[in-house]
Amino acid sequence: MGNHGELAGIAIVGLAALFCGMVMSRLRLPPVAGYILAGILLGPTAFELVENEQQIQLLAHLGVLMLLFMVGMELHAVDFMKVWRLALTTVALQLAAFMGITIGLSEIVGWPIGLAVVLAFVATLSSTAVAIKMLEEIGEGNTETGRATLAILIAQDLAVVPMLLIVGDLQGKALSVQGIVQVIVATGVMTGIMIYLSRKGRFRIPFAHWIARRPELRPIGAIALCLAAAVLADALGLSAAYGAFLAGLVLGNTRGLRPLIAATKPIEGLLMMVFFLSIGLLIDLNYIWNNLGEVLTWLIIVTFIKTALNIAILRVQGLPWQRSFLAGVILGQVGEFSFLLAAAGVAAGVVSPENSRLIVAIVALSLLLSPFWLVTARRLGAAAARRKRSLTSMLEYLYGSEAKKIAAGVKTGTDDVTVALQRTGTWMGRTIDRISGARDKVKARIKERRAAASGRRRAKPAQPADKS
Repeated sequence: MGNHGELAGIAIVGLAALFCGMVMSRLRLPPVAGYILAGILLGPTAFELVENEQQIQLLAHLGVLMLLFMVGMELHAVDFMKVWRLALTTVALQLAAFMGITIGLSEIVGWPIGLAVVLAFVATLSSTAVAIKMLEEIGEGNTETGRATLAILIAQDLAVVPMLLIVGDLQGKALSVQGIVQVIVATGVMTGIMIYLSRKGRFRIPFAHWIARRPELRPIGAIALCLAAAVLADALGLSAAYGAFLAGLVLGNTRGLRPLIAATKPIEGLLMMVFFLSIGLLIDLNYIWNNLGEVLTWLIIVTFIKTALNIAILRVQGLPWQRSFLAGVILGQVGEFSFLLAAAGVAAGVVSPENSRLIVAIVALSLLLSPFWLVTARRLGAAAARRKRSLTSMLEYLYGSEAKKIAAGVKTGTDDVTVALQRTGTWMGRTIDRISGARDKVKARIKERRAAASGRRRAKPAQPADKS
């Protein structure tokens, strides 16, 4: 009975993740942002309540496998093949555009070519969890815009596996012949399975239907299949994540096995929590504070460039302006799989620890600042309903109130930007108002404590003389 300390640590981690997840859910945001926040608070640069990070990393690795396993299970091959051309073309153009940008910057800044490739991969991916939540909040989940956005997200998730294979083979130089063969084989197998399943093909999984009829065996059977496929793929020289994804793809598209999928949901939620919590543990608050200008600059650049590219790519493919703009904003954040690519880059030696901290900080802040994009998406839904057709009219509808108040206050010299935003009464203004109020309360409390401590020192009686 000497494990009370470890048990208490597990309890603290669980309660912190639950509390932060509830807060984010209350704000109508994905709980994953709360899990990252919990990891930051428990990590070495905050309250230092998590010490055994090695066990967390092991569980996080399992969380990655389960995440890809669930992505495969939720991918309906028949539905995806109906919009595959739009989705794959969009992802290919996104990747080509970011590859051109990062390679061009590498020539100017002096980045290694391997780092430029990893950065292009990281910037291409969007967050499936955040984007789906935004679509649900604005009621666009079952519309043409929602279906197109979801197809693009699925295509990006499909691209993660070849990306991991490429990054793992870079080793600081060009991709080897063996690595090229592995990527071609992996992509070919995945494409072949997708085509086969989309034509109503079915795979026979031994004992799968027998296990599906027994509730107590369903979660164990699904996880065993996931891990077995991951180990087999890893033994063949492919990625373990690749095997987990294919196992989920086959399982999710086999008739009669939906009970297995439902049984894995609670386990997926637990391991996904550990995965995102481990990301929070990696975030160095001291690094972000000491390099705040650089981190925010890159975050703004990546977000705006990505959003503009998304809109342009969708418009080129013939989507109406309103749908292109809405989908472009929803896909504007950086995705959770970017953490995985950054870690793979560090393991391959193409990403330095310093660059890894910068990537992790940008991706984490992109997910944590998703409330701003969620508000934007909500207003976009209203703008689409009012049939705002031009970019100028749509931007004026989205942020016209804030822009006018800020311009008026700054022009007269009576208000700064913060005060002007507070006067708008919008979501951003109310948030800033709450933050300012909390800051003022903290300052007042500190001032009171200092005054009380100073008064106690002045009132302290003199020590009586020693009579001896």
